[in-house]
Amino acid sequence: MVSLIAAFQFLTISPAIIRRIFTPQEMARAVGWFPLVGLALGALLYGLSRGLSLIFPLPVVAVLVLAAWLLLTRALHFDGFLDVCDGLFGGFTPERRLEIMRDSRVGAFGVAGGVLLLLMKYAAIISLPHLSGFLLASVMGRWVLTMAVFAYPYAREKGLGRDMKDNVCWQQVALATTITLLAAWLIGGWLGLLAFALAGVVLWLGAGFILRRIPGLTGDSYGALCEMTELAVLLLFTTGITL
Repeated sequence: MVSLIAAFQFLTISPAIIRRIFTPQEMARAVGWFPLVGLALGALLYGLSRGLSLIFPLPVVAVLVLAAWLLLTRALHFDGFLDVCDGLFGGFTPERRLEIMRDSRVGAFGVAGGVLLLLMKYAAIISLPHLSGFLLASVMGRWVLTMAVFAYPYAREKGLGRDMKDNVCWQQVALATTITLLAAWLIGGWLGLLAFALAGVVLWLGAGFILRRIPGLTGDSYGALCEMTELAVLLLFTTGITL
């Protein structure tokens, strides 16, 4: 249960039930529970959007849901996306790109990328034919986090991402994938499985692009991949595809 609590405390604004620093082994085991955190987050967003739609028009609901999305996750992944935009497009060498990504200040590429990301998410939300897209977007984004930690090299020698990378194993990948596939089928059926496949494609393309710019992934890279996966799944659900 410690690893499950660690997953919620790390990825959300969940109250600190365990008030101590988690060990690297506990954080590595928490990686397996990331999609379950995504499912809980998606359920909260789904319920919030349903409730708000009784009071406000859809564009207002979409803005409020986006704000809640950022708040509930402490803008953790969004911040990583901004840093990746600045670093990958603002530096001319791998070393300089990593240095820019470590800088907490946001530059022009980060601002432009963040605005476009939020606009695309807003457009997708107001275009969703049904709100189950919230559930699967959040789940798939966190499954990609698990797979990115396990499958790709880490760029830095120290940090929380390094601790998780060095201690995660196939059992966490199996747990995360099982949770994700069950959620995909039970929530979306064949369309849910298509969303799972799409998440895999986003991970492969996104991680491949990052690795051509820097020698490995970072915590910011994980956040950027999560954000891009969420957007891709939301867009999938706006297409009207039925399977």
